[in-house]
Amino acid sequence: MFILDDHEIVRRGLHQLFADEPDIEVVGEAGTAADALERIPAVRPDVAILDVRLPDGSGVEVCRRTRARDGDVKCLMLTSYADDEALSGAVAAGASGYVLKDLRGEELLAAVRRVAAGDLLLGPVSRARVPEGPPEERGDGDDPMATLTEQERRILELIGEGLTNRAIGERLHLAEKTVKNYVSGLLAKLGMQRRAQAAAYVARRQAGRG
Repeated sequence: MFILDDHEIVRRGLHQLFADEPDIEVVGEAGTAADALERIPAVRPDVAILDVRLPDGSGVEVCRRTRARDGDVKCLMLTSYADDEALSGAVAAGASGYVLKDLRGEELLAAVRRVAAGDLLLGPVSRARVPEGPPEERGDGDDPMATLTEQERRILELIGEGLTNRAIGERLHLAEKTVKNYVSGLLAKLGMQRRAQAAAYVARRQAGRG
């Protein structure tokens, strides 16, 4: 376990929380993005808890660069702010989890263990919970479109039209990188891995309405 947070009292609190857990060991910590990027590769933790907002950058960027260097390190984003756009960015960066700081200690421990086991844990911070699989494989009867923001719905429709991220950006007056983040976020919410699945999903919905 590696802890990145710019508040020392938060780091101490997390240390204390994990100290009594026989299956969790804190192998390092940092208070800045720069320190984290230097120390994480040296200790190679199974899970890194990363604060999203840092004085010298973003935990999302730390996640992206860490995952690019070592895909075995799983990142759990810990934040005070419920932000759908940041959630999408975290998904695009390869984060395994995104949770709020107001959750209880046992909930954080459970989140760490789930992320370490390979689960995707992105629901608690957002209005939308991340589905457990592709819509056609879930039997809960819920409409997965209800989990998407209006902007994500518009982008999904344009994916269904076969537009690239650049073309979608031009249509909606968004940067291509922003569109990419939105696409990653909506795929995660729909329980999909590839935009081709999203395009096929749109086609099925349109056929069902026809």
